[in-house]
Amino acid sequence: MKNEYRQLGAVVLTCVALWLACSTPSFAADAAPRLPNVVYVLCDDLGYGDVQALNPQRGKIATPNIDRLVSQGMSFTEAHSGSSVCTPTRYGILTGRYAWRTRLQQGVLFGLSPPLIDPSRLTVAQLLKPYGYHTACIGKWHLGMTFAGGGKKISDLAKPIQDGPITRGFDYYFGITASLDMPPFAYIENDHFTELPSVQKHIVRTGLAAPGFEAVDVLPTITKKAVEYIDARGADHRPFFLYLPLSSPHAPIVPTKAWQGKSGLNVYGDFVMQTDAALGEVLASLDKHGLADDTLVIFTSDNGCSPVANVAELEKKGHFPSESRRGYKADIFDGGHRIPFIARWPQHIKPGTKTDQLICLTDLMATCAELVGARLPENSAEDSVSLLPVLLDKADGPRRDAAVHHSINGSFAIRQGKWKLELCNDSGGWSAPLPGSRPAPGTPPAQLYDMSKDIGERANEYQQHPEVAARLTDLLQKFIADGRSTPGSPQKNDVNVKMWKHGEPNSKSPEKK
Repeated sequence: MKNEYRQLGAVVLTCVALWLACSTPSFAADAAPRLPNVVYVLCDDLGYGDVQALNPQRGKIATPNIDRLVSQGMSFTEAHSGSSVCTPTRYGILTGRYAWRTRLQQGVLFGLSPPLIDPSRLTVAQLLKPYGYHTACIGKWHLGMTFAGGGKKISDLAKPIQDGPITRGFDYYFGITASLDMPPFAYIENDHFTELPSVQKHIVRTGLAAPGFEAVDVLPTITKKAVEYIDARGADHRPFFLYLPLSSPHAPIVPTKAWQGKSGLNVYGDFVMQTDAALGEVLASLDKHGLADDTLVIFTSDNGCSPVANVAELEKKGHFPSESRRGYKADIFDGGHRIPFIARWPQHIKPGTKTDQLICLTDLMATCAELVGARLPENSAEDSVSLLPVLLDKADGPRRDAAVHHSINGSFAIRQGKWKLELCNDSGGWSAPLPGSRPAPGTPPAQLYDMSKDIGERANEYQQHPEVAARLTDLLQKFIADGRSTPGSPQKNDVNVKMWKHGEPNSKSPEKK
C-alpha cells in the first residue's frame, strides 16, 4: 500500500510539474540573463542576537561573514519561524505550509521517524525543477524518512532509504537524518548510508552509529560538501537551488580545536564563530566561480537560541542571544521564533538595507514561485507570501497580514500589526513560567501584548483589550478552518487542529464572558 501511495504521489507531482512549466514567467523587467541561483543557508538554533551586525549593543560574538551579508543585502527585523523548534519550521520552509496542519501537533521528529512531507505535496525543490534548476539538500534533514523495518536493526539500515530528500524534489542529498544528537549517527548520500551504522555511540543520546562518525566533524563535512557542490555547479550553465541546513550551533556544541576559546565567552560562542566561518566558505566558493552576482543568498535560522547555550553565562558576559526579546528556543515568546533573516542578490537588492516587514519562513515557496513566474496550485503553499517585492524595493505596503507561531508543546500565537496573542498563560516551552506550573491567582488564560511598546512581552493586556483578543482569536480560527492563511480556495488540514491546546476558556472569546 505504501508503494501505491508513493506512485500516486509521483503521478500527482508530475502533473503539477507540467502545469508549472506551462506558466508564463513574470520576472522580466529586472531579469538577469538567466534565472538566479538560490542558496538557502539555515542555521540550527542561532538566535537573532547572535549576529553582531544585528545586535551591536548587546551582542559579543564576532560574525564577520554574516555581517558582510548584512552590509551587502537586506536584513529583516521582524522575521519569524512558524515554530520555535526544528522539524515544523523545516516543513514550513520547504512546503510553504504551517506544520501544525499535519500530524505533528507538538514537538519534533526523531532520526528514524517516518516522513512528514506527503509524497503528493509540492516542495520548493519540485517547484523549481521544471524551470531548469538543479536541486540539492546538504545538511540536516529532520523531516523523516522510511527505513526498512523501521531502522531498528543494522540489517535494516543497510537497505536503500525510502522517502528521503531525493524523493521530495532534490537531485542530490548529503547529510544526517535529524539533529546531531539523534541517532542513527551517520552520513547519508542520496538513499544510503555512506558507512553503515553498526556500533553504539553516545552523542547526548545513545544509538547506532557509523564507526567513523564523530559529532565534531559534522559541520566541517557539511561545509566541505556544500563547497564541492558549488564548485561543480560553476561549470554548469543551469541555475541551482542549494538548501543548506547546517547542524550548528545546535547541541552537541562541538567546535573544532581551531575554534575553541575564540569567542572569549563560552563554547557556544566559539561554535557560532565556526558557523559564521562555514558561511564564509560558501560565499567564497560563489565568488571563486563568478556566481555571486547571479545568486540570491538567504541566511537564516530555524528558531531562536537554545538554553543549552548556557544563556545565563552569556548574558552575564553581556551577550544576549535573543537581543531585546523574551524567551528562547521552544518558547511561544518572540525569542523562540524571531530569527535573523538576511538576503543578498547583487544588482537587485540594495546593499545595507533593513525592513520591518513581518515575514515567516514559510514565505520561501511563494517567493521562488514569483521569482520564476510560476503559478502555484491551490493545494500548495497555503501559508506562503512572496517576499520578492520587498527584496526588490517594490512593496507598497505590508506583504503579510498576520503570522502564526507554534511552541514546542503546541501552543499557538498569532501576530497582526502591533498585537500578538498567545493562547496559553505560560511560555509554551522551556522558559518560566513553565507549562503545567501553577499560575498566580487571577492570571488570564491567554496573553496579549502590544509589541509596539512592549517588545519584551511583559505587560499582558488580554483583559484590558478583550475586543483585540477576540478579533485575533477569530482570525486564527479562520486560518485553521480554511486550511490556509493566504487568499485562495479553502483546503483541508491533515488532522483536526485544536486551537486551544492547554486551558481553553469557558467561552469562545474574552468579550463573550
